[in-house]
Amino acid sequence: MATLAKADFLPAAELLGWQQERWAQQRAWVAGSPLYRGLWSGRSAPRLEDLPTLPLSDKAMLRASQRTSPPFGDYLRADPSEVRRIHRTSGTTGEAMNIALSAEDAEDTAIVGARAQGASGLGPGHRVVHCLNYQLWMGGFTDHTTLEATGATVIPFGVGGSEKLVRTIRELCITAISCTPSYPAVLERTIAEHFPGLRPADLGLKLGLFGGEAGLDDPAFRDRLESTWGFKARNANYGVSDVFCNFAGQCEHQTDLHFIGLDVLWPELIEPESSTVKPWREGETGELVLTHLSRVCQPLARFRTGDIVTLIGFGRCACGRHAPRFRVVGRSDDMVVVRGLNVFPTAVAAVLGGFAALSGEYRIRLSGRGPYDVLPVEAELAAGAAPDLAEAVVAAIKREIGVTASVTLLPPGTLPRTEGKTRRVIREGGAS
Repeated sequence: MATLAKADFLPAAELLGWQQERWAQQRAWVAGSPLYRGLWSGRSAPRLEDLPTLPLSDKAMLRASQRTSPPFGDYLRADPSEVRRIHRTSGTTGEAMNIALSAEDAEDTAIVGARAQGASGLGPGHRVVHCLNYQLWMGGFTDHTTLEATGATVIPFGVGGSEKLVRTIRELCITAISCTPSYPAVLERTIAEHFPGLRPADLGLKLGLFGGEAGLDDPAFRDRLESTWGFKARNANYGVSDVFCNFAGQCEHQTDLHFIGLDVLWPELIEPESSTVKPWREGETGELVLTHLSRVCQPLARFRTGDIVTLIGFGRCACGRHAPRFRVVGRSDDMVVVRGLNVFPTAVAAVLGGFAALSGEYRIRLSGRGPYDVLPVEAELAAGAAPDLAEAVVAAIKREIGVTASVTLLPPGTLPRTEGKTRRVIREGGAS
């Protein structure tokens, strides 16, 4: 085990010695892989503050490595016999990747993930049903272990069988659900169709633990969830599968994410287009770059996550944690450039969430290669709403985001609900 007890409650100054010590050991381990030996070309970073002198690594490098050195790539440092668990990424943004965990990697992952779930309110006395995909995805079995590590009782349901899930929640008196933010909409439809007279709030769930996709940063979406279901909605599960399954979560006192994995990960911010390092300080926005301070099987250094984040605060939170707080703005590969302005789906979701006559489901459907003059948005109407909102939505997007949109309103139920990750940006015809 390479974690530090209650690391999320320690001030940065008290953590730094541990972090430097971990990197002193980890650096040589990373440099021993063919991938990083070639990338670094003899360069070194003896201390964490020297990391910006080393080149960045990214997903494309890992994909190429696994193609030429299957199945785990030439950045696998442990002997293959030490691999205790194999996962595969969802492949939402491209070719799926194979992830290998040693026993120590798996234990660290469970401990750190439990911090995030615990910060969100899960613990002994809860019965939590886990509704993410157990078929190779990290969000399935590995997230299951993080839920168990909080002391809660875990019901391993997985995906599919929504009607059975509703019955299971009632029969086992389940108090919490772990799933994607879009899955409750699937359950709402199931309840309406198969359980006449039953409301979602009647199930008695007290806590909704969400991860795997954006959504909860939209106050209107969060409010709708909480009022419909009667539970507290928390983003309890933020991670980057290639790096660490879950290293950030919300607490009960605010809606930003606590970075609770600083004993196992060293973060940086860069400007996405130039790769220039940005200060790690309150108010800065940039692409999150992560370095393993502890990883046996597939250690990564200066790995570009593709996630654009804003650093919100570094002071002690009311929950007692000193873990930095941040907010995910969007993914660099989901960013749409409209007449020079960078637009993320989360910003569009926030605008649409202000219209009670919309269901909250939407897609940005791009045709051809960007940049674009107009943002094409498909927004779904709520049941019983009049289809005359398009001009108002266009005006709101222009006012709040600053871009011109073309808005197509779709009948209720047109857009698919999914038990897994929901794609909000659809690229067709060579769009980039």
